[in-house]
Amino acid sequence: MTKKTKDNIPVQRLLVPSYILAISTILTKISPFLASRFAAKLFLTPFKYKLPGREKEMDSNSVQKTVIVPSMNREIVTYEYGEGDKKILLVHGWSGRGTQLAKIAEALKAKGYMVISFDAPAHGKADGKMSMMPFFIKAAHYLDEQHGSFEAVIGHSLGGMAALKAISEGLKTKKLVIIGTANNITEITRHFAENMKMNHKVAAKMKDYLDAKFNEDMDTLSGAISAENVKIPTLVIHDEKDVDVKVNSAYEIHETLKNSELMITSGQGHRRVLGNPEVINKITTFITAQSL
Repeated sequence: MTKKTKDNIPVQRLLVPSYILAISTILTKISPFLASRFAAKLFLTPFKYKLPGREKEMDSNSVQKTVIVPSMNREIVTYEYGEGDKKILLVHGWSGRGTQLAKIAEALKAKGYMVISFDAPAHGKADGKMSMMPFFIKAAHYLDEQHGSFEAVIGHSLGGMAALKAISEGLKTKKLVIIGTANNITEITRHFAENMKMNHKVAAKMKDYLDAKFNEDMDTLSGAISAENVKIPTLVIHDEKDVDVKVNSAYEIHETLKNSELMITSGQGHRRVLGNPEVINKITTFITAQSL
């Protein structure tokens, strides 16, 4: 399968075994209730995959530590990459890992920054089987306490949503970059259900179940809601053909932010955009201009 072909397939379809999709289809026909519970478990279970070659340099040359974050009593694996007094926090996306933004990290390291990142619970090398967005947020706050304040925070996909929320809650940083970041949780559950060959009825039941499970409306974690309280300069990057997160999310978040710049790419998809030279140059220029 070519890279271009992969860009046109949502990551859940690429990583989920075919038998899971078969079960999802059957349960949706038999019982939307049972299907919603099955979907909720899948929704909270990240898929792990072999370390890509493009991430090996960062993985081999970073200082890694396994720590417990007290606020959630969960394990994360932290990465310290490069040297320098100025630090930048990277927040990976769902089913990603601390080296997912490796090419961006390499460019920042070359500029004299130290890059801090982490494997969220149940991601990468971190222990656990299930995870959720609040864990990403708590991990960001923990690393802010240990290493802050950061010159910038860069988040991809769900990591971008987590970064927006953490900053809206008080995490201090000079700049924010979000890449391929979704806006609305309800929309995310609908797309997830579609990718799992389920329908919107199942998605609605799954959303209600998650709201009850975590005792809050998950839509309060939506990107644009958090963006209302983010006033720092923010760069919003999104590919127009992103099949994992529709580009409308970028426009909605951009319109809500007080001080933002929008970069729409073409032909980079949801994941390949992280290694695009033009995108990386834009990010480093954006961050270093603020740091002068």
